[in-house]
Order: sequence, then C-alpha cells, then structure tokens
Amino acid sequence: MSGQRAAAEPYTTRFETEVTAIDGRTVWLETSYFYGESGGQPADRGTIDGVAVADVQHVDGEQGHVLAEEPSFETGQRVLCSIDWSFRMYCMRAHTASHVLYGAGRRLLDDLGYGGFDISDEKVRVDLETSTAIDDETLIELNELVNRAVWESRPVSWEDVPVAEARERDEIAFNEATEEGAFQKGRVRIVTIGSENDNGNGGRPNGTTSGDAGDPWDVAACGGTHVRNTREVGPVTVLGRSNPGEGLTRVELAVGPRAIDRRTTEKRTAYDAKGTLGVAIGDVPDELDRLTDERDALAADLAERERSLVAERLANADPVDRDGETWLTARVGDLPTDTVSDVVREQVGSIAEGGDDEGEVVVAVGGTDDGPPFAVVGATGSRSAAAVLDDLTDEFGGGGGGSETIAQGGGFDATPDELLDAFE
Repeated sequence: MSGQRAAAEPYTTRFETEVTAIDGRTVWLETSYFYGESGGQPADRGTIDGVAVADVQHVDGEQGHVLAEEPSFETGQRVLCSIDWSFRMYCMRAHTASHVLYGAGRRLLDDLGYGGFDISDEKVRVDLETSTAIDDETLIELNELVNRAVWESRPVSWEDVPVAEARERDEIAFNEATEEGAFQKGRVRIVTIGSENDNGNGGRPNGTTSGDAGDPWDVAACGGTHVRNTREVGPVTVLGRSNPGEGLTRVELAVGPRAIDRRTTEKRTAYDAKGTLGVAIGDVPDELDRLTDERDALAADLAERERSLVAERLANADPVDRDGETWLTARVGDLPTDTVSDVVREQVGSIAEGGDDEGEVVVAVGGTDDGPPFAVVGATGSRSAAAVLDDLTDEFGGGGGGSETIAQGGGFDATPDELLDAFE
C-alpha cells in the first residue's frame, strides 16, 4: 500500500513493536502506526513506552518519532505504543470532510482544481482553484451539500493503483505537489467517497463511472487517514472564505464540537434577529431588506436637508466687500464636512459660470463650541482658497489643504465665532 501504514489502517491505535534506532529524542520503530505530518495533516499524538510523542516525521519511507524527553528504553527493546485516539479520529473526520467539501465543489464550481489543505485544532482549510466567484450564497450551498453527503452515509474506501492509470482517470483530483505522501514506487493511493447506494465497488456500482446516480461523490489522490463512512464525520459547518493567492479561494470549515459551537452562534444570532425584528425567522431577510431600504431613504432625505440648510445659511449671510472682492462668511452648524464642502463647491462653481470677474470668496465654518471647528473655503477670481485656509492655520493652528478654488481644514484652536471674526 502506498503511503504510511497509518493511512492504510487508521483504526489501529495500540500496538507493540521493537525499537530499531535512537538518536537523542528521536526514535525509529520496526513497525509504526503513527501518522507522520504530511500534505497538510498534522502528526499523530500519543506515547511510546509511556513517553509522550511530540512530533512524527515521515522521511524516505521511515517514521521518525520525536519524543518530549529522552527515552529510558534502548534499541532492540520492545515497547508498547499508544496513539491518541481522540486526535487521530478528529484528523480522520477532518480529512474526510475536506474531500466531501471538494466533492460539493465539483457540483457547484467551474474549472475546479485542488490547491491543498490544512488541518488545525480549530478548523480545516481547503484551497480551491476555480473560475467561480465564491460568495456567501455559494458558501451556504457548499455547506448544505457537505452535510447532505455526511447524512447519506456514503462509504469511504482507499486503494493502490499505478500512477499511469490514475492519470488517465479524469474523475481523480490529482495534485502531486500537495499530495506527495500518496505516491510511492510508481503507485498512488486513491481515496474514494462512494455513491449513496454504493455496493462495495469503490463508489462505482456495477462498473459505472459517470452519468448516473451511481457516480462517486469524490475521488482523489491522498495519503491521509480517513473514516470508513461519511456518517462518522459528524457535524460540519462551513465558516467562511478568503483569498490566499492569485487564482485560489480558501474555504474554511469546522468539524465536531467547534462546528456545533458555530452552529449555536449562528442560530442564536438568527433568533436574536427574529426577536428584535418581530417577524418569523424565515421572514428575517425580507424584513432586513425593508429596513435597509428605509434607512437608505432616510439617510438620503437627511443628506438633502443638510445640504439645504448649508445653502440657506450661506444665502442669508451678509456679503462683505474686501479690496474689491465679495466675501460671504457663515456659520453652518454641526454638519458633515463633506456636505458643507459639496455645497460650497457648487456655489463657487455657479459664481464662476456667471462670469464674476471681481471674484468672490465663500467661507463656511462648522462645528460646535465644545470642539475644534472646521472651515471650508471656496474662491473665484484671483483669490486662492488654499491661501485663505493657510492664513487661518497660521493664526489658529490646525491643518488642511486644497486647491485654488476649494480648500478645507480643521483642528483649529478657536471657536467657530472666533474663526468668523478673523474675516471681519
């Protein structure tokens, strides 16, 4: 069988064997069912003769077991080995879940390719190559398909085939770069998640390979440990997505207790929304859409009212003649700076279009007496709005900038009225 003995017999977790070599804390065994870290799956945990195993590395077909401390046993001695069944089973479930996810991707995503995966204590990530944009709705569909495949109790099997034969089978997810551990001496280990009604022919009932209900859910080159049936995977929850690199979409999922925790959070959030909105849970999306539209309409109405208020206060300001220029200064109140700036820009634009050769300066001061005010300056003719603002910052501090026609600044050490008085 290609790959590691643990992958061939994943349910073996206690065995006795002979120690063949020791180098410090690293131990080699005549026979080992420990899984060595490979292809994104972490190493098994456990003990050898009661000493904790800190790491297992699979190098050149040999398992090197790194212990937490130097062993008291010696080369040639027989030792009892125990693999942490809880963690082994978690990895088996998680690894199989990643294949189930890929199988769901086969049914939803275009131009699908496999970019690798990783198992951590918290979650499983699967990197997918696809031309399909994976949005929230796609994540929901992936989550549904994954859990249906688990519920359908599909058989999981593994076999050893020649690499040349595997390359000719289009249904096999095949990536030598990420699944190096699946290859050995011209052969490759293939893991198949079978059809819902599989009769034991490796996911291909009666020899069928495509085009009917007997199609396997997923077939992939893989050197990891797996459960025998998808029902053993247990609860799975798709968590989210990210973009780890060009052409890749990373989908993350949780298995077991963490999947349950996530489902609980999501359900609590849904019930909280239902209670707050006062509608049935199925009506929450429509009610949120209605409230969003209502909020947007109110925001648009408020913005228009704020613009009208700025325009009104500028219109009611008394113009002052300074050196042949008309200066219009007004306090506009505690309004958004961008709103004030838009109104001032429109006003000086209208003045310029009117052909006022003498020029006009518009100064709008906003903010409250409790905090630093802001100023927006608009200018036509030869006067520079940025220069006017510079005069303010020279006298009152603060900062800002702009162009010849529009400038804005804030952080002044003055009240709004003191800024206005500076222009009298």
